[in-house]
Amino acid sequence: MRLMPSRKTRILALVGILLGVVVYKFAISAGPANGFDLSNATLPRDEILHGGPPRDGIPALSDPKLITAADAEYLRPTDRVVGITLKNQSRAYPIAILNWHEIVNDEIDDQRFAITYCPLCGTAVAFDATIDGQPTDFGVSGLLYNSDVLLYDRDTESLWSQILGKSVSGERVGKSLTAIPISHTTWRDWLEQHPDTKVLSDDTGFSRDYQRDPYAGYEESRFTYFAVNNEAPDYYHPKEIVVGLAIDGVSKAYPFIELDKQGKARFSDTVNGKRFDFAWDTANRSISITDADGQAVAGIQGFWFAWFAFHPNTEVFTAAGS
Repeated sequence: MRLMPSRKTRILALVGILLGVVVYKFAISAGPANGFDLSNATLPRDEILHGGPPRDGIPALSDPKLITAADAEYLRPTDRVVGITLKNQSRAYPIAILNWHEIVNDEIDDQRFAITYCPLCGTAVAFDATIDGQPTDFGVSGLLYNSDVLLYDRDTESLWSQILGKSVSGERVGKSLTAIPISHTTWRDWLEQHPDTKVLSDDTGFSRDYQRDPYAGYEESRFTYFAVNNEAPDYYHPKEIVVGLAIDGVSKAYPFIELDKQGKARFSDTVNGKRFDFAWDTANRSISITDADGQAVAGIQGFWFAWFAFHPNTEVFTAAGS
């Protein structure tokens, strides 16, 4: 005799079917491109990869709560921060929070900007968020290119490559963003230089454990979650920290291990015939760059494998005698 399933079993089965339909419909509507139009993409479409989360599954922060340095009790002296100074005002954005949100849309005296961070590439870049004369906010698309986050602007839903600083699909395809110089350093160092700094509060409105690193162990391993087009030579660890400059089509990487070897706090170098001055702080693992006129320059600090993926013809700075 055939036994009929219980009413509870039938209900659970029905719920499972309905949930499956919802998930399937979401997958169809979002698709591997998370709902973005890639029809005019300047990158090969098969190289724009789904990172896992849906669009805005990693929630960007907008108009965040800021606190004084004295109130930033959740920060330890050695914690890493991204610091920016605009119009004589300084702000610090801890990596511990950026790990969970990747983008902070903020403003200083009507100047809109975005602090962006890709944990997979270790790259922090600040951009002027005024495009075509209009301020915009950015979100996390959930898509990647060369393991690097693709941002999207909320006005046109155009996709932007963080490391390239350029729109790669959508209405604004081909347009470039203006990078703003930042400091990637310790909280201790930033506070010493900018005692009046404001700090991103850990009261973000989202339930996240900012004392836990969701990428713990990633920086030490040779493993990367996603494939890249150009595999970096193995004479450096894939996650070796470098700061890179790209000047009119010529790029150069400055590995921190080489800066340690040369042992100079200050030095000059040329990229594509242009001179730059470097200030290297070995204790805080931080570097600042200025041009021949003494103006701060926005380099990109991140992992060696990521810089090489985007700049396979990069020159590499080496310490004298190495």
